[in-house]
Amino acid sequence: MFNILSALIGLVTLICMIPAVFPLLGALNWLLVPVALFGAFVGLFSSKSGGRNFCLMVAGFGAFRLFLGGGIF
Repeated sequence: MFNILSALIGLVTLICMIPAVFPLLGALNWLLVPVALFGAFVGLFSSKSGGRNFCLMVAGFGAFRLFLGGGIF
């Protein structure tokens, strides 16, 4: 159950990250990366690791986008 919940949190976060790819909206990732990390934390309570790994990839993508934009853009 926690694996499904973690995957859903990751999916919603990934969908919300779509606008954050555009210029001047990258600061939105400051809100979305912690949400994805929370989803990974929820996935820790599951015996499966798919949802947790997906959330970690989403958080990594958001962090990489923040790195490219200098944390602002």
